[in-house]
Amino acid sequence: MRQSHIRNFSIIAHIDHGKSTLADRFLLFAGAIDERKFRHQMLDDMDLERERGITIKASAVRLSYKAKDGQDYIFNLIDTPGHVDFSYEVEKSLRACEGALLLIDVSQGVESQTIANYYLAIDSNLEILPVINKIDIANADIDEAKRQFKEILKFREEDIQLVSAKEGINIDLLFEKIVSFIPAPEGDPAAPLKALIFDMKYDIYKGIIIYIRLVDGAIKSEANIRFMNVGKEFVVQEVGIFAPEAKQVQGLSAGEVGYITCNLHDPKEVRVGDTMTEVDRPTAKVLEGYRQLKPLVFCGVYPVNAKDYTPLREAIDKLRLSDPSFVYEQESSQSFGHGFRCGFLGLLHMEIVQERLEREYDLNLILTTPNVGYKIVQRDGTVMDLENPSDLPNGSEINRIEEPVLAVSILTPVTYMDQVMELAKRKRGAYQKSEFIGDRMKILFDIPLSEVIVDFNDLIKSATRGYGSIDYEFKGYAPAQISRLEILINDEPCDAFSCMVHKERAYDKGLALVTKLKDLIPQQLFEVRIQAQADGRIISSARVKAAGKKVTAKCYGGDITRKRKLWEKQKEGKKKLKTIGRVEVPQEAFLAVLKI
Repeated sequence: MRQSHIRNFSIIAHIDHGKSTLADRFLLFAGAIDERKFRHQMLDDMDLERERGITIKASAVRLSYKAKDGQDYIFNLIDTPGHVDFSYEVEKSLRACEGALLLIDVSQGVESQTIANYYLAIDSNLEILPVINKIDIANADIDEAKRQFKEILKFREEDIQLVSAKEGINIDLLFEKIVSFIPAPEGDPAAPLKALIFDMKYDIYKGIIIYIRLVDGAIKSEANIRFMNVGKEFVVQEVGIFAPEAKQVQGLSAGEVGYITCNLHDPKEVRVGDTMTEVDRPTAKVLEGYRQLKPLVFCGVYPVNAKDYTPLREAIDKLRLSDPSFVYEQESSQSFGHGFRCGFLGLLHMEIVQERLEREYDLNLILTTPNVGYKIVQRDGTVMDLENPSDLPNGSEINRIEEPVLAVSILTPVTYMDQVMELAKRKRGAYQKSEFIGDRMKILFDIPLSEVIVDFNDLIKSATRGYGSIDYEFKGYAPAQISRLEILINDEPCDAFSCMVHKERAYDKGLALVTKLKDLIPQQLFEVRIQAQADGRIISSARVKAAGKKVTAKCYGGDITRKRKLWEKQKEGKKKLKTIGRVEVPQEAFLAVLKI
């Protein structure tokens, strides 16, 4: 295939604007999938993606298209996620493309993630083709959607495409526009091999499947290759494309997207963003890799059964292949033994990783209360990163604690502006500025990360009746009044429930945790006392009464002193049990606490 007839592009959009449906329609229109085999969300190959109706992993596919001028073209399409927690997937995918289709829902218009993805594409120097989707719905205001594209993102009217991915309206016109609008890839097929590794996944039979975009040169099986940053060398066993199933080909050349396998099984020997070249004729310059993302949310991940520790370690290694934004290190807990302290980009990301580990690798896991990472400035001037509350130094050694702050952009109809401002201030937000974008308001606040990650998006949706949307990016650290909240069960700290909270929120959070645990911890043969402690004092307390046992059931009549002796004996037994008895905290308690 001539290089001038290749088009590499991504579909980017706000969540629920129809990316996966449009990708499905592309597959059908290009004949890449038979009508009989077709199912919705064709490129979402995880059960989890189809159940939740969201895209989690970017997916690549090659389509063949005969244009109206009679020429044959190859489209390398990469479908991407829309949720802000998976923006790293979008960033990775855009680096393998020359163009992007920026999609909006005609009824929703330009939303916060639309703008964020637009700037990601601009940063990657891509040609951006604006597309308005769902034009078949009743009361579709196409003129308003066009106006937003033109006024907010400065697109020209003649470039805006109108389609219905669901009904297949104007897909032929969109294909023709892609041919004329998105540039062909540059690169020299005769130059030394230079390829970007933009994704990976683990296959039990083939080992690690490496997704590559060739910038220069060509690659065939049996080639000796080197990963330039890692410095490892391998022999290529298979070269292929996704159409949409994996299909072996003779080779790939400059500008093409595909995959290779090289009998590689150790995840530590390859990484996303590395440059691949030939051993005998290496390229002189390494490609710019991906920026290292900083995790925003941390929690401990432990196997319920201690013997599952090694399978968990192997599963985490394999999962990180396809998700480099997920980081981890080993740690131990008094409550659960050996496990891992893991870092995530948000709570949805954490949920998805937990479900993938449990489903794909058949593990039963316990997750501790999620925390954000803090910076501790000590009295001697040293700065430490605090990811685990149990590592908090003694109060006398701390000069100040700094918490992570996000720059949050909220897009809302003007009608709901007061509710949004009130909500942001309740979340300790500091107002920055606001501006009109079309007939809507864009409000910028600096809000602590710990206030945003749990439920802020849901609250904004409720306050604006679904019309508001948020986008955020990490801004930096700011000093804050932070305390460590600990849960004591019969005077023993339970490190799984320890968390860092703002001093103003300590009482409410402690009361909520204690109340929840009181309902969830089953009765023991002895009394269980549950307490919340912050700043060295108990701020909330509750008791789970001992399970009753009628020791006097067999005493019929007779002297009361006989019963009293049995009751005293029982009381002593319960007191002894309380000192040596271990309280079993059920799995549901950990899951319920995550939702507080």
